Formats: sequence, C-alpha cells, structure tokens
Amino acid sequence: MLNSIFTTSSSGTAITLPTFIIAMVTAMLLGLVTALVYLKTYNSRVSPQKFSFTLVLLPVVIAVIIMLVGNNVARAFSLAGAFSIIRFRSAPGDPAEITYVLLTMAIGLASGLGYIAYAVIAATLLLLAMLLMNMVDFGGHATTDQLLKLTVPEDLYDKQEVEAILTEYTEKFILKRIKTTELGSLFELQYLLSMKQGMDDKAFIDALRTANGNLGIAMQYNLIADEY
Repeated sequence: MLNSIFTTSSSGTAITLPTFIIAMVTAMLLGLVTALVYLKTYNSRVSPQKFSFTLVLLPVVIAVIIMLVGNNVARAFSLAGAFSIIRFRSAPGDPAEITYVLLTMAIGLASGLGYIAYAVIAATLLLLAMLLMNMVDFGGHATTDQLLKLTVPEDLYDKQEVEAILTEYTEKFILKRIKTTELGSLFELQYLLSMKQGMDDKAFIDALRTANGNLGIAMQYNLIADEY
C-alpha cells in the first residue's frame, strides 16, 4: 500500500519541515514536467508562456494550501471565506488546456496530502497518454476541403454570380459566413469548398477577381476539422 509521508498523531496530521519541502519540490517538479509536455503538444495560436508558468506553480500553491489547512475544519472555513471574495475573470480555455489545469490540481492535492507516489504515478501515466495521443493525432483528421475568404464591394455584390463561379470550379461548396465591414461598404464571404479534379487554382481566383473588383481573396488548405 502507498501511504502518506505525513505522520498522524492524536492531535491530527503532523507536517515536519522536511516533509513540507518534499511535497513542495515534488509538486513543482511534476508541474514542470506537465508544462514541458504541454509545450510539446500544444497547438494554440497564442503564446503559451503564461499558461506554462501556471502549470508549474499551480500544483505548488495547491499543495501548500492543503498542507496548511490539514484536517483543521476552522482553517478550511476561513480559507473558503477568503477565496469567496476573489473574483476570477477569464475567457473559456481550450478543453485540452483545462485538462492540464485539472491534472496540475490533482498533482497539488496528492502532494499536499503526502501521497507522493500516487502523484508521480498518476502524472506519469496521464502525461504519457497525452503524448501518445498527440503522436497518433487521436481524434483528429485532415480534410481535403478548402476555405475561401472573399471580399466584395457593396456595388458589385452579387451572390448568384459568385456561386455560379463556384459551381463551375468546385464539386461542392457551403456558405459558412457572411458579414459587412467598413460601415457596410464591403461584404466578406467565407465558403467551405472542394475543388474539382484538375482545376487550376489561379484560373479559379482570376474568375473570382472579376466578381469582386480585385479585392482580397484568400484560400486556406490543409484544414483541421475543428478550424471551421
């Protein structure tokens, strides 16, 4: 059986300075390994630096809180009251990032309770699973579709003319988005489409240029399913 490194006395759980340091160092090292795995596997478009700092320090903070509270009910209620006055404001994160946060919280809890072996085993297995799933691209798949972004001036806007060109050059197309910009003087269209075999992309774009007055045209390839 794997037991806690903390000793238990008649007055509660006793935490000595060496065990306190061991728990903190374990939490920080496992948090660091978690951050390194995250940096290896992340595909976010934003800088991962601040989030990586969080992954390293969060398990340490949680471990310290758990050790300081221990089995003291009064401390637990005091801590809950202190945290109730804090308001967190953040945008919803990527599901994978939320998983990493939950993992670091579990590491901090296990370390704070003194179950160092449990923390190491759980972190090792879960991080290996994350690396393996990232290597095999588990759950992801590429598509041969393209994403067309087309800007059309208001005086030239003719959806039927644009879609007539799409019918000529593509096997299928779907209008994904339409919006106005520049106080309504421009229309931005986004189509998900699949080009016909043997069709020339340049000829396709040249045909579109006659319908949008030589404004912006962009084609995105190698889409991932969750990018559109």
